[in-house]
Amino acid sequence: MKKLIGAAAVGALLIALTGCSGGDGGGGAAGSDDLLVGFSQVGAESGWRTANTTSIQTAFEDAGIELKFSDAQGKQENQIKAIRSFIQQQVDVIAFSPVVESGWDTVLKEAKEAGIPVVLTDRSVDSEDDSLYESFLGSDFIVEGERAGEWVNTEFADADKVNIVELQGTTGAAPANDRAEGFRNVVTDPKFEIIASQTGDFTRAGGKEVMEAFLQANPDIDLVYAHNDDMGLGAIEAIEAAGLVPGQDIKIVTVDAVKDGMTALSEGKINFIVECSPLLGPQLVEIAEAVAAGETVEKRIVTEEGTFTQEQAIEALPDRQY
Repeated sequence: MKKLIGAAAVGALLIALTGCSGGDGGGGAAGSDDLLVGFSQVGAESGWRTANTTSIQTAFEDAGIELKFSDAQGKQENQIKAIRSFIQQQVDVIAFSPVVESGWDTVLKEAKEAGIPVVLTDRSVDSEDDSLYESFLGSDFIVEGERAGEWVNTEFADADKVNIVELQGTTGAAPANDRAEGFRNVVTDPKFEIIASQTGDFTRAGGKEVMEAFLQANPDIDLVYAHNDDMGLGAIEAIEAAGLVPGQDIKIVTVDAVKDGMTALSEGKINFIVECSPLLGPQLVEIAEAVAAGETVEKRIVTEEGTFTQEQAIEALPDRQY
């Protein structure tokens, strides 16, 4: 069964796992200064991803752990090359956020044969052999899609028919697959129709371009479901350029809750946001220290996250870290 474990809970879990190792002078936190960790990031396609990169780099720097960082620029082949480079450099731990779900078994087997533990962050892989990685830290994307859908059910409870367009994330990526699935799990009333669905690659420019095409092909759109804030923000630009009012003429629900998205929500241009926190750095440090010490950690660690209405966004914005 999946557990919902927040930052504090994960910290407590890992302290319990590693806290006794300091007594004999070996392993765990005592050897943190000597750790070498390789991390391969998807890219810099969105504000969320930039905040995620900053969180990870800052956390490892604060912990005094050397981090070899690689930007895959959205290409799986770049990420596979980076992982093989980490293996050659004999890092202690490899962590990465997979560009897509499939096609990882070969390189992960190479890491396993080299005795290097692997940690997945933010996104999962679809390998049937879960011994190829130690832990997967990140959000439950299906739940995020379900939360978006639950809001839609409530918001349009009295509507007779609702035309929905969907701005999907990168094709084959775990959040795109799962947010689409979760949404459809709960938006089941026949009055809801997803009249168009296309990838915007998680980018603002992609969201704008796809939304422009949607508006030209479908004059009667009631709702935009965007798999992330950046695509939703791009959709806002397209809606406004078409002479319509985002949040009123066409309602918008997104996922992430980055500062730009929260600002649009506070202004009423987005109607509802499901949170997906990018601040995984401190948790990743704790997991890396534990697995490098040979300790066992939870196979699946799900971050605790919430949702935001306009009023909640206004309240949260002054202290928003990303």
